Amino acid sequence: MGNHDALDALINTLLTGPLAPQVTLDAPLGSRTTYRVGGNASVLVALDSPDQVLPLFDALSGSSVPTLTVGRGSNLLVADTGFAGVAIVIRDAFAEITIDGTTVIAGGAAKLPVVARAAVNAGLGGFTWAVGVPGSIGGAVRMNAGGHSSEMADVVVSADIVDFSAVDFNAAAERTWPREELAFGYRTSALQPSQLVLRATLDLEPGDVVEGKAEMLGIVQWRRDNQPGGQNAGSVFTNPPGDSAGRLIDTAGLKGLRVGTAEVSTKHANFIQADPDGSADDVLALMKEIMRRVHETHGVELHAETHVVGFEEGTWQPQ
Repeated sequence: MGNHDALDALINTLLTGPLAPQVTLDAPLGSRTTYRVGGNASVLVALDSPDQVLPLFDALSGSSVPTLTVGRGSNLLVADTGFAGVAIVIRDAFAEITIDGTTVIAGGAAKLPVVARAAVNAGLGGFTWAVGVPGSIGGAVRMNAGGHSSEMADVVVSADIVDFSAVDFNAAAERTWPREELAFGYRTSALQPSQLVLRATLDLEPGDVVEGKAEMLGIVQWRRDNQPGGQNAGSVFTNPPGDSAGRLIDTAGLKGLRVGTAEVSTKHANFIQADPDGSADDVLALMKEIMRRVHETHGVELHAETHVVGFEEGTWQPQ
């Protein structure tokens, strides 16, 4: 069965099954990202309850249609042509936060700043850095998000994962992955696009409420002072060992460099700003040009922190 036929068959299954009210066809996806550019997903399924996970798994089982789990889109660039597959999002029912002693269990849809503030209010430390990260717990686990010399790998004990590419739901699809199996690296983990973080268990440390609140205020102010607002996805490239991607881009003279509707931020060189109603293809083209010029100037190969979706094979590497 070809991709188009497989997609049609899956759409028919979804629209005639119990998840029909959760399904949107040709759904805006780029606008769900912090770049706010890019095209639509062929299908978007929004889960409002944990009870809907199994029906979605049953619908996807055996299908060759690509799936993509989407959090708050703060590290995602969707091609202007969109994503020819099923995008999966989880809503407020997956955002619950429970705290017992120094253990925090946060749903995959919980916002990092909300979890950070809840932890501080409960007298816990070690997670204040997350107040300035505009992502979800699920996305943060997936990419081992971090900041201010801390990262998710420092606090994650385990994560409950659904693997929509698994063959048997009972055997492998939904289970707890310990920290070791998540295989955290610098802005990476073992998680694949078809794997959804339902919740994560964090082990924090005792802290002081007043000191924690003051620390969070300082982090928020630092980000306002040093990083741009507007339509961007945070750091575009990971830092090379012993250096800073922002410094390399800046000293290559690339602040303010523009390709169409995308521009290297004049405030922080490792951020790309997208114009309102801009083009994701322009953002990608600018990323490639930055990589080319940094390599030409410094002999350093930059690697993207931004996750790109829907672009044709072979369009990623710079010429």
